[in-house]
Amino acid sequence: MVTGTEQAPAPATQGADGGDVPSARQITARRWKASRSILAAALAVIVLGLGLAALRPSGSAQAGDPESPTRRGTRALAEILRGHGTPVRVSRDAGDAAAAATAGTVLIITRSERLTRSDIARLQGVQADLLLVEPTRDVLEALAPGVEKAGDTFEETAEPGCPLQAATLAGRVDFGDSDTYTAPAGGTACYRDQAETDSRVYRLVQVRAGERTITVLGSGTPLTNERLDEEGGAALGMNLAGARSSAVWLIPDLPEPGSGSEEETLTGLLPLGVKLFFLQLVIGVVLLALWRARRLGPVVAEALPVVVRSAETVEGRARLYRAHRARGSAAEALRAGARERLVPLLGLPRSAADDPASAREIVTAVAQRTTYDEAMVGVALYGPEPADDGQLVGLSDLLDDLERQVRTS
Repeated sequence: MVTGTEQAPAPATQGADGGDVPSARQITARRWKASRSILAAALAVIVLGLGLAALRPSGSAQAGDPESPTRRGTRALAEILRGHGTPVRVSRDAGDAAAAATAGTVLIITRSERLTRSDIARLQGVQADLLLVEPTRDVLEALAPGVEKAGDTFEETAEPGCPLQAATLAGRVDFGDSDTYTAPAGGTACYRDQAETDSRVYRLVQVRAGERTITVLGSGTPLTNERLDEEGGAALGMNLAGARSSAVWLIPDLPEPGSGSEEETLTGLLPLGVKLFFLQLVIGVVLLALWRARRLGPVVAEALPVVVRSAETVEGRARLYRAHRARGSAAEALRAGARERLVPLLGLPRSAADDPASAREIVTAVAQRTTYDEAMVGVALYGPEPADDGQLVGLSDLLDDLERQVRTS
C-alpha cells in the first residue's frame, strides 16, 4: 500500500508476446546508464581544456611595452638602459624601426604576433643586432635562421649553463612560463630546460648571421616591471638590450582590420598546440564512435513490444481534434480519406483525389452511382467546415453512405 507522497514504481506493460515491456522511467534510466560514460568523457575533455587555458597567464595589451608602467610593461628596463647611457627609441611601426636600426644598434622586438609578412620582410634587411622576445614561428624562421622552436616549459628558474657572458653575469633567472628552442650548429644556447629529456632544449639561443648577432629569448617575463628585480632578470635584460651603443625597441601596433586578411589564414594563426588538441579530440570521437557503433548485419525481425489497435489510434486522434475544436481539420481528414478510397472505384487515377481540377469530375461520377445529387455530393466531398459536432458526425455518416453506394453500384 502506498501512502503519503510515495509513489509506486511504474508497472511494466505486457506486449503481444506476453513479455514485460519496460516503462518510460525504466527506458530513461537505461539510456542514461548507456550515455553517462560518453558525457563523462566529454566533460573531462572540457575540464582539461579549461585547465590548460588557466595555466597560461592571460595576455595584456601593454605586455612588453617599454612605455607602460603596468606590471606586464617594460618601462623600468628602458629607463635603466637610458640611465646607463644607452639611448632607447620606442617604435610602433616596423618600417620606422627598420630605418632607425643601423649598425651598432640593438633592435628589440616584442609582440611579434602583430607583425604582418610585409613587416617581417622589411626587418630582414636591417643591419642591427636583433633581440627577439617570444617570437612567433614566422618571425623565428625569417629573422633567426636555424633556430627552431621546441615547445614550452613551466619550470620557472634556470641557471645559464653556457659561456655567453650576458648570461653568466646575470646568473640564475626566473623565466616563468617560457618557450624553448634548439640551437643550430655554431650557436650558443643557455638556460636549458631541466625537465626536458632532450638536452638541446634551451630558453635563450644566440646565433651569428653575417655581421649581426641574433638573440632569441623564450620569455619576456624577466624583463617586465613586476619581475625585473627578481633573480638576474635586470642584469640579463641590460646585458642583452644594452649590448650596443643604442637600442630601438619595436612593439608594433595592432594591424588595421582587414590588413592581414590576405596574408594570414585562420589555421595559420592557430598555435600548433591548439591544432594538436583538436586532432586528438577528433581521433577520440572517431574511436568512441567505432566502439559504440553496432556491427552491420542482416535485418532481424523482432516482435513489437506493444501492439496498438488501429481503432485506438483513430480514437486518440479524434480526441485531439475534439480537445482543440478542430472540426475543419477533422472534416478535411474525413473527406480526403473518402476521396482516396472513391477514385479507384470510379476508375480515376489516385492523383485525382488531391487535384482541385478533378473535383467536378469526381462529384459527377459519384452522383451518377448514388442516390444523391451533385450538390449534395459536392458539399460532402468539398464542402465548408461543420458548424458543430453534430454536423461533423452527420458528414461522417454521409461519406460512409456515399462510399457504400459506390461500392455496391
